[in-house]
Amino acid sequence: MSKTREVLLVGEGNFSFSAALSESDDVGVTAACFQSENQMYRQEGAVLNIQRLRDRGSVVLFEVDCTSLKEHGTIKHHLFDCIIFNFPHCGRKSGVKKNRILLEKFFQSAVAVLKDNGEVHVTLCNGQGGTPCDSPMREWHNSWQVVAMAAEAGLILSEIHPFDCETYQGYRCTGYRSQDKGFHVEGALTHIFTRSLPHTIPEKLKMEKTIGKETVCFELPAELSNYMNRHFLGQQSHHPVKTVQEQLLRELKSIWPVCTMNEDFSELVSCLPETPEACDSTLTHSDVYWIKPTDTFIFDQSENESMDDQQSFTGSYALRPSLLLHVQEITQNEDFSPGTLHAVSGLVFQRVPISPSRSPAFHQLLLVGMFPAESHPVQCFQDCLESLLASYGISFEEAQTGLEQQVWMNSKMLSKFGRIAYLPSFSSALDEDLQLITVSINLDHLATLIFGISDWRLLWSFDPRFLKHFELNPLGSFSPFSLYPPSYLHDISFWMEPESYDELDFHELVRELSCGAVKDVALVDRFRHPHMGHASLCYRLTYQSPDWALSHSQALGLQNQLRRLLPLRLQVMLR
Repeated sequence: MSKTREVLLVGEGNFSFSAALSESDDVGVTAACFQSENQMYRQEGAVLNIQRLRDRGSVVLFEVDCTSLKEHGTIKHHLFDCIIFNFPHCGRKSGVKKNRILLEKFFQSAVAVLKDNGEVHVTLCNGQGGTPCDSPMREWHNSWQVVAMAAEAGLILSEIHPFDCETYQGYRCTGYRSQDKGFHVEGALTHIFTRSLPHTIPEKLKMEKTIGKETVCFELPAELSNYMNRHFLGQQSHHPVKTVQEQLLRELKSIWPVCTMNEDFSELVSCLPETPEACDSTLTHSDVYWIKPTDTFIFDQSENESMDDQQSFTGSYALRPSLLLHVQEITQNEDFSPGTLHAVSGLVFQRVPISPSRSPAFHQLLLVGMFPAESHPVQCFQDCLESLLASYGISFEEAQTGLEQQVWMNSKMLSKFGRIAYLPSFSSALDEDLQLITVSINLDHLATLIFGISDWRLLWSFDPRFLKHFELNPLGSFSPFSLYPPSYLHDISFWMEPESYDELDFHELVRELSCGAVKDVALVDRFRHPHMGHASLCYRLTYQSPDWALSHSQALGLQNQLRRLLPLRLQVMLR
């Protein structure tokens, strides 16, 4: 026996839509209108439609204000699977601003009587919604901005499809400008909204990592909190990053022996400041998240006890910026053997500007192997990866740095997201007749390309609908569950001292305070005072979330919080 879906219809004109919907056996209909019962009986066909509804056991309500549903005596005691508002309009010749307010108040009212997994359906005339599905699409300021209005109530647009009035037997559109006259339904669209997860501020994480005999306690940078302990590559994971890695290794195994190493390399490394450049030529000292320990312990095996020793290490601690830091450990492993690819994967961290193409944390796959020089292993790997990945718009660029031969992997969105390299210094130390080859690939970026994921931030979404897509369709292209999320632009200008200002500090602060809601940051103006020496910068921030409902008021609140804390954290002066 099918479960009955409880459906609430508001703003009904002559109840013809409700009556048609009530013919379905699996739908329980509550139909409501704004007018009084006497007014409704004067609408053509209303009497028969109301009788059809009551004969089917449906509830018919009059004088219901759709902007205050929770206050209605009958409705407030129910939660509905679906709430439908067809062709909302304030009446008469009301403009777009009044109708936006109507939508906003309706959405906020609807969520109060909507089940957690419920839907809100709003059908609008062609052009009103302000989405790319409208044909033609109106300018944003001249539309009803339906997605932005829904975001004020924590709702996201999950589906949109043409309104087919012929599906509903006996339906006749009415109510245009408060008259017994129909709306123009040609090209009309039904917008289906669902709840998004609430916007939450990540908590600061206190971490403890072991490096050799040392146990280091530290506080993770706040902007990285949502990237830790996610286990995307775990055994039970259905995450697309894991799927990409498995597919890639499967293809490589058809050509070379591949050994997946189970070494648990720590995400915290102890290194000297010059190490990042030595392990990866794309990195600089400022690209690294340097960590100041809150405490350090050394485990003394001889006495089987730990002792506090803050002076035990003279270098620095950092979140690893690349798995290439572990190449020496891999080659010294007792299982390392020539002719075999040894695979290691894990999370790496890099301080990068906020942009649509780069993430401060991503999963990297590292392949290390020794092969005879006469087999031209670098070229072999390039040919293999090119045959596998060229169809996804990935190109390869050869480069020579001294004796080091390398090939970069590029895409339109991100250059140098992968590298094939011959490391002569390691090769000579191991065997002069063999070449040590490393292949490092940003798995996150590769996943966005292969599965058509438009925003890398979706990879880190907590919304269960993201992973559910890949559980049901592991190899299919991604279908977003939040369509056409609204974006908001805000500028911020300040005076700063060029000698003490680090732009990456500004990006870190924006990422932390916005909880990842800023999609892009662009420097739009720079001015240096000719006499005072200090400089003025103006940045433009694009607020947009790919998975949760970001409203205009929330974006403005985040921007105001940035303005409050920026002078305190970076010692700059707002303009």
